[in-house]
Amino acid sequence: MHQTLLLLHSVNRYLVVFSLIAAIITAWNGIRLNKPFSRSSNTIRHLTATITHIQLVLGIALYCISPVVKLAGFDAASDNIVSEHTFFRFIHLCLMIIAIVIITIGSATAKRMDTDQSKFRNMLRWYSLGLLIILIAIPWPFSPLANRPFLRSF
Repeated sequence: MHQTLLLLHSVNRYLVVFSLIAAIITAWNGIRLNKPFSRSSNTIRHLTATITHIQLVLGIALYCISPVVKLAGFDAASDNIVSEHTFFRFIHLCLMIIAIVIITIGSATAKRMDTDQSKFRNMLRWYSLGLLIILIAIPWPFSPLANRPFLRSF
């Protein structure tokens, strides 16, 4: 179960990042070219928020069963263990929840805006901020706090 959730969470992170990039590009082009907020623009907005919510559910399920997070009575033999434990238990969790809340606010407010340009501007601001926080909180292979591979496998 743990390995399956880990794989799904790892694969879905790319869907989150790519959908956010697509939504940001759509919003940027909508502002720059003065496009109408079309049905496809709305679909991209909605799908991006949905994919991030799926990632949140996968992440919370993984958080509940992860041995890295449940490391309660460990001997701090190395700083790396303490660092990874702190990263996944607090930093990763908090930043990702904040990012998803920001993306959700952006999606919900963009849906309710009156003009097409305000929808695009709203989407661009909130989704860009959400993407920035997500990129900071991902445990990249080069991260000093918790390095993970680009893609998990069984």
